[in-house]
Amino acid sequence: MIERAEAPVAATLRNGRTVTIRPLAEQDREALLRFGRSLPDDDWLYIETDLHSPDIINRLVDAHAAENWRQLVAVTESGEIVGYSAVRRLPGWSSHVGDIHLIVGKDYRRCGLGTALAQAIFDAARDLGVAKVIVEILQEQTGGIAIFERLGFQIEGTFSDHARDHIGHRHTLHVLAYHVNGANASI
Repeated sequence: MIERAEAPVAATLRNGRTVTIRPLAEQDREALLRFGRSLPDDDWLYIETDLHSPDIINRLVDAHAAENWRQLVAVTESGEIVGYSAVRRLPGWSSHVGDIHLIVGKDYRRCGLGTALAQAIFDAARDLGVAKVIVEILQEQTGGIAIFERLGFQIEGTFSDHARDHIGHRHTLHVLAYHVNGANASI
């Protein structure tokens, strides 16, 4: 079994706020559901995981200790979840690849939280033992693309009309990737 990096990390953001980035835990069900329900309607066009749904939240929290998956949350001093990220090691012939997801609350965007969560989930991906990490992102999500490109990710694939949002519109999907070159690689 692969060792987990479980220690919470305090992050001071550019706006002076402080959050703690830590693994998702059993007690986070209600806070994660509140986080999902607080996201702007426009976000739901681009988010694959339905964080509005109590059933989905239960599945995510129930999987918090899964061997092939790491989930992190950014939490304020009051216990409010303001960011969620996850990395899942893919199965089969892609078992050396980790797939990353990242969501930041509206009031915590453009202050460095996305970058801090991306770096933390990248470290969690290394703990999973992957040699490559990918993120699938819609072409319209320019802020997310910029975060990952700043961290060294490059577009490896572009698929036109590949993704369909929650209201049925099709979008171009980019797959960005970062190749981890050994245990000392870092973003």
